Amino acid sequence: MTTAQVTQTNEAQVTRLREALEAADAVLIGAGAGLSTAAGLSYSGARFRRYFSDFAARFGIRDIYSGGFYPFPDLETHWAWWSRQIQVNRYVEAPRPVYRQLLELVSGRDYFVLTTNVDHQFQMAGFDRCRLFYTQGDMGLWQCSEPCHQVTYDNETQVRAMIEAQGLSIGGKGELLPPPAGAAPAMRVPSELVPRCPRCGRPMTMNLRCDDTFVEDAGWHAAAARYQAWLREHEGGRILLLELGVGGNTPGIIKYPFWQMAARSPRVTYACLNLGEAFAPPEIAGRSICVNADIAEVLAAL
Repeated sequence: MTTAQVTQTNEAQVTRLREALEAADAVLIGAGAGLSTAAGLSYSGARFRRYFSDFAARFGIRDIYSGGFYPFPDLETHWAWWSRQIQVNRYVEAPRPVYRQLLELVSGRDYFVLTTNVDHQFQMAGFDRCRLFYTQGDMGLWQCSEPCHQVTYDNETQVRAMIEAQGLSIGGKGELLPPPAGAAPAMRVPSELVPRCPRCGRPMTMNLRCDDTFVEDAGWHAAAARYQAWLREHEGGRILLLELGVGGNTPGIIKYPFWQMAARSPRVTYACLNLGEAFAPPEIAGRSICVNADIAEVLAAL
């Protein structure tokens, strides 16, 4: 779908969104996985096969998401998979400039970002880190699997070592490069590279919220406090709630609170951009803008 087609198909909604953006005193962005998908960070298809074809052949894994839950036979294989997943989904900028388009849209405005994404694309695009709240963690951080303490650890250096131990290399833009012709990448990392907690010695795990062992470290709490302060500062103001690519997996983090904010204040406008899932409840329909189209194309049309 081209920008022209988006504008033609959703002309009234895109116009309303443009006007709401200009009228708003502040913009609260709520971003879900659909935003990164629109930016080209697909977890299946050609991109999955490019980096994980050997794991697909051996273990029958069909996409990156399900591979993250696979019960690998040992930690060495587990971290061979996860080091690749971390590299291609955390340390590589998305191929489509969606995040940079979004930054241009809110540049010079009073904005804040609430996101369930863990791929760091907002910061790579240039968003102010003090205006970001990653509620579900960061793929660039590890934590104790117990956890025995509430601290997280940067993983980039050790991830690179794991990648190189598999016979792979990292290109100038962070992308994974295959081994020399005829060679197959290893599917295990050396045991000494398996990350272990520096305090208790247990295996480390990803700092991604999946159960009650998720570590909310000092950085997480500082970001949460900045978000709450931003909300208090703009209470009663003309806020545009810009929801991008939020599905139904965790509606209680972004979608439901956005609906509640719009319901409480007649000065709040709710906008939902999501291909195939753009909707709003009838209670706020009059102050909602729903654009059922590719997010990248809508942002370009604005």
